[in-house]
Amino acid sequence: MKGDLIMTLWQILVAILIGALVGWIAGKLMKSKNSFLMNAILGILGGALGGWLGSLIGIAGGWVTSIVLAIVGACLIIWVFRLLFKK
Repeated sequence: MKGDLIMTLWQILVAILIGALVGWIAGKLMKSKNSFLMNAILGILGGALGGWLGSLIGIAGGWVTSIVLAIVGACLIIWVFRLLFKK
């Protein structure tokens, strides 16, 4: 029971760290002026969006495919974020 909780917390931590990395990469690709924290949040959301879009169009694979889909999703979210909150 305790091992399951630790594994779940570990998976959440890894997902957040990968999401932050994906957000940073997407921020660089999109030349985003957002803070690192904002790009990390958008990256985490982008990971979810990319995974969902990948499942819709039938793209599945390993780590590389998942990260590429997450970056694409994060770029889409940054693009939408810019449209909604133009400065």
